[in-house]
Amino acid sequence: MNENATKVKTHVEARGFSVFYGSHEAVRKVDLAVPCGLVTAIIGPSGCGKSTFLRAINRMNDLIPGCHTAGDLYFDGQNVYGSDVDTAILRRRIGMVFQKPNPFPKSIYDNVAYGPRLHGRHTKAELDVIVEESLVGAALWDEVKDRLYKNALGLSGGQAQRLCLARALAVKPEMLLMDEPTSALDPKATARIEELIVQLRGNYTIAIVTHNMQQAARVSDKTAFFYEGDLVEFAPTKELFTRPREKHTEDYITGRFG
Repeated sequence: MNENATKVKTHVEARGFSVFYGSHEAVRKVDLAVPCGLVTAIIGPSGCGKSTFLRAINRMNDLIPGCHTAGDLYFDGQNVYGSDVDTAILRRRIGMVFQKPNPFPKSIYDNVAYGPRLHGRHTKAELDVIVEESLVGAALWDEVKDRLYKNALGLSGGQAQRLCLARALAVKPEMLLMDEPTSALDPKATARIEELIVQLRGNYTIAIVTHNMQQAARVSDKTAFFYEGDLVEFAPTKELFTRPREKHTEDYITGRFG
């Protein structure tokens, strides 16, 4: 990996950023800089605001009635919630993999080709290349290359999640958001996804919400600990897990609550 990619250029920056569901402040005045080309894990107990913050980055929360924001959230220097932002372009630049695999009821090929077809005109030959490259990138090509035109709903859970990752990669995003991407998978499939995260690091900025602290320790460069909507601590992962600055962080990672 290019060493310059790890020099801490900020890709996402929150400044006094809050997210509300109606009058409830689910994320409270967060200041956080997500570094470019690295893996940032977001941990914390259920209901602490970690998924809400993640989904705010590509404005997935816009789909929830009554959800609104305050403060500023920047992606590549542009205010994500500015009036000039095209959410379709934003979501192409910031891909997302959800908690449960959600392949479309189409062929494996059409799942991966869906985004490129939506965002531009491509010849069949160009789409063939995009589909193969994306499936290779998601470590799925060898398993499905002989059944590209079979329904994707026939894949196992782990394969389906890697297909969803390939679908996200197909539009060539700059950042990947992963919202508990392995919580519905068995240990073997989880290990494959974790290996992929490590491999993709450097080529993409990755933010992963996980309830699994061992996973955060294995795959991430930096970790943010959220509690009751507040960002309690943000530090290099090794430092946060071995020498947390805040007692709340220490109590959570040692299992005193959560």
